[in-house]
Amino acid sequence: QVQVVESGGGLVQPGGSLRLSCAASGRIFNMNSMGWYRQAPGNQRELVATISGGSTNYADSVKGRFTISEDGAKNAMFLQMNSLKSEDTAVYYCYFRLRASLTQALRDFWGQGTQVTVSS
Repeated sequence: QVQVVESGGGLVQPGGSLRLSCAASGRIFNMNSMGWYRQAPGNQRELVATISGGSTNYADSVKGRFTISEDGAKNAMFLQMNSLKSEDTAVYYCYFRLRASLTQALRDFWGQGTQVTVSS
């Protein structure tokens, strides 16, 4: 079984920064990709950023402000969020797309979500 744990959310003022962390543990055979989604109240879950083989992809709304990175040795990833705006307020979810064994299909494993609130 694979466990995913997130940390790093909180309350920050507009213009401030936060760093989210996410780590996977357990039976991991092959990591394919990973990323972050967010969901604000009343909105659908939206993609924030992904990383795969060193290549990154960002939502237009966060380009130039957010940076996704990974630590392959630790099966961990991070989301550095700078110049935060009130519209970034949401619950942030991380995921890892991986195979738990050679014979298993790719699956997404999700974190529990962490609240990010940007407010003065």
